[in-house]
Amino acid sequence: MSDVTDQHEGGKSSETELAGEGDSSRYQTFKEFYPFYLSQHENKICRGLHYVGSLVAIAILAAVIYQQSWSLVPLAIISGYAFAWVGHFFFEKNRPATFTYPWYSFIGDWRMLADAILGKRSK
Repeated sequence: MSDVTDQHEGGKSSETELAGEGDSSRYQTFKEFYPFYLSQHENKICRGLHYVGSLVAIAILAAVIYQQSWSLVPLAIISGYAFAWVGHFFFEKNRPATFTYPWYSFIGDWRMLADAILGKRSK
């Protein structure tokens, strides 16, 4: 495993988190997790790719419902994560929090998008 520095209060993942201890190992609530999540999305291009991926996923899901094409649901999921992971690996240069905190990260994606749409600065 690569050597990653611990910067929970404004930085990248620690070795413990990369080991995959899951949602309940460090953060007991989403409120506790969200500052860490935001610290993993400081690069504007990474955030932008998250927004694009989420919006593409919404568009695909809308098409799925409208056309009753349920076989396209995986495409919505794949597209959402593909954009986000490109942002992490090539721009943010960190490992997506999804690998360690899948549920909290999923919620974080939508919270970060909502904050952007509403013009709120994510705290």
